[in-house]
Amino acid sequence: MSVCGPDQLQHPEHPEQPEHLASGKPAGAGDFILERRHRLVKQRAGLSGENLLDFGCGNGEQTLFFAADFPFVTGIDITRSSLEAFQQEIDRRGVAQRVSPLHYEGGKMPLADSSMDAVTSFEVLEHVPDELATLREIHRVLRPGGRFALTVPNRWWIFETHGTSLPLLPWNRVPFFSWLPRSLHDRWARARNYRRRQIISLIQDAGFQVQDSAYVMAPLDVLKWQALRNFLRGTFFRGDTTIFPWQATAILIVAEKPA
Repeated sequence: MSVCGPDQLQHPEHPEQPEHLASGKPAGAGDFILERRHRLVKQRAGLSGENLLDFGCGNGEQTLFFAADFPFVTGIDITRSSLEAFQQEIDRRGVAQRVSPLHYEGGKMPLADSSMDAVTSFEVLEHVPDELATLREIHRVLRPGGRFALTVPNRWWIFETHGTSLPLLPWNRVPFFSWLPRSLHDRWARARNYRRRQIISLIQDAGFQVQDSAYVMAPLDVLKWQALRNFLRGTFFRGDTTIFPWQATAILIVAEKPA
C-alpha cells in the first residue's frame, strides 16, 4: 500500500525516518495475505458502522475484501496510477455506488471530522513522512467509539520485508538485517519496522486506546515454488497468528477512538 510520493522520500524536519524511505508496493490480486488480513480484522477488530475508510489503499485489492462488510467503503491514496487501477476493478465488479477511490496529496485528508465509522490501514505507516501526524489525522476523521485496524512490519521477522539500499549488494533481502539497531537499520532500509510495544505506544500517543494486538504469521507469498510454500504453510507457518515474533512479517493492532 502506498501513501508516500516521490517528493516525500526524505524530509529534514524528520531526521529519524529512514534515509531511503520509499513508496509502498500494493499486494497483488490473489496474494494470500489479502485473505488473511481480512479474516483477522473480521475476527479481532469488531469494525462496524456504515462508512469504512482504507487509508493507503493502493490498487484497492485489499479494500475490496471489505466491500461486503460495509454499505460504503472509501479507499484513499496519493498514487494516481494505483487509484486508476482501483477504479477499473470497481467498475468491473459493478460496485461504484458503494466503493469510492479518493486521491489526496498527503497531510490533511479531504474528509470531515468524525465522518468514518471504521478505518483500516495495511503496511502503510512505515512509509509516511510523519507517523504521529498521520495517526492523528486518522483519529480526526474517525468517529468517537469507532475502531481502527492496521498492520505494520514486524522488526523480528527474519528478512527485511521492504528491502534495503545496501552498497555493493544487489540482493536486498538480507537475513536478520531488520534486527539491527534502528540507527543502523534506518540508514539503508526502504521502510521502517516496529517492535510491538513501540507501535502500541505510538498509537496511544495519537489519542487511541489499543484494544488488541497480534503477530501476523508470514504468508510466504514471495515464495514462487508452490510445493515448498504449501508445505511451510501447513507446518512451520501454520495459522493466521503466532506467539513467536520471528514467524511474523507484521503486527496487527486494533485501536479505538474514545467516545
